[in-house]
Amino acid sequence: MAMTLRLSDEENLHLDELAAAEGRSKQEIMRLALADRWARLQKEQQLAEVLSRVLPRYQGLLERIGTA
Repeated sequence: MAMTLRLSDEENLHLDELAAAEGRSKQEIMRLALADRWARLQKEQQLAEVLSRVLPRYQGLLERIGTA
């Protein structure tokens, strides 16, 4: 699917510099940035899920440690 991305002059310059430094196309840089951000979101969601299950189990212990 084609998409138009509107960047400020400064953002476009940064993208140009990053692409040149990495020897990649601007499109590839944007695709990698998207993949990286998506992966971080998945990890954050996974951590939130684990914490929502684990924290209630150890709430009393965490409170005692916090007041020690």
